[in-house]
Amino acid sequence: MRAVGPRESDVILGAMRQVALAGGHTITYADTASIRAAAHYLLRRHGLVDLGTLPAVEPADLVEVLKDRALAEEAVKYLAIMAMVDGSLDHGKLKRVLEYSRAFDIEADYLTDLVEAASGHIAWATADMWRKNFDSVLSRSSEGLDPNVWIRPYAGANADPALVERYEALGRLPQNTFGKALWDFDKENGYPFPGDPMALNAAFSTAHDSTHVISGYDTSARGELLVSTFTAGMHPINPMSGHILPVIFFFHFGEQLNDVGHAGKGGLDPDEFWHAWARGAEMTVDLFDPKWSVWDWVEHDLEALRRQWNVTPPGNRR
Repeated sequence: MRAVGPRESDVILGAMRQVALAGGHTITYADTASIRAAAHYLLRRHGLVDLGTLPAVEPADLVEVLKDRALAEEAVKYLAIMAMVDGSLDHGKLKRVLEYSRAFDIEADYLTDLVEAASGHIAWATADMWRKNFDSVLSRSSEGLDPNVWIRPYAGANADPALVERYEALGRLPQNTFGKALWDFDKENGYPFPGDPMALNAAFSTAHDSTHVISGYDTSARGELLVSTFTAGMHPINPMSGHILPVIFFFHFGEQLNDVGHAGKGGLDPDEFWHAWARGAEMTVDLFDPKWSVWDWVEHDLEALRRQWNVTPPGNRR
């Protein structure tokens, strides 16, 4: 996102506060922490303390100030997150979000998913998120593919011991290397390597696990939500409908979208969530780009790669 001036950031943050107020109760801790974190990490408004100083922004006010279409689309994403930060999809907040999106005439897959979920069509909405995630991982349309078959391609006669051994060999690299860190991550979490009959498709698991390693986020509900948010900042295909929404539903609302992992509740850290988004957006490479190969980088020093790829530390206010 381009640099945002104080007038633009004021109206975005003011609209976020208006969405929080639409919940019909006092602004919660998650609301407050989210607005402050979005201000700090994404809009570069350091030091915002008193949310009461923000303007009461109506949809027409937001349209008047945000002339840049890309910035308006980004702002509506922030507003949509505010409808979910407290651990459920707040219908009053979502109604307010839609007032802003309609003022800009913004239509998006993630807004459709939220409307369908709020209307009681949760199975349809989560299935659509799962499909959008699949499209994003492939970086193309997944039409004609069964994601449940694709995600585990090494079962039975498709096992690939040579591929397993290639990953196992990463354990013999020096301790400081990216490849050894990836090997350690998979071993510590009990993840079988690609090629093993129980393993996930390398096209997903290697990029996902590499993002865990490079970002420093663990595999708790909080960590999985953060690493997918980091991915959304880094990878431009379906960032909201394919990455952020699915993990909020999966790890914050407790909706079991698929059998790849276990759902959890309350996983959204309202400060680090926005930091993860900014950290991913600051990356100079995209680990989910089909042209990116882990094998080009496994022998490189992990900390040197973080510097080269502009990966800032997690949990670090600056």
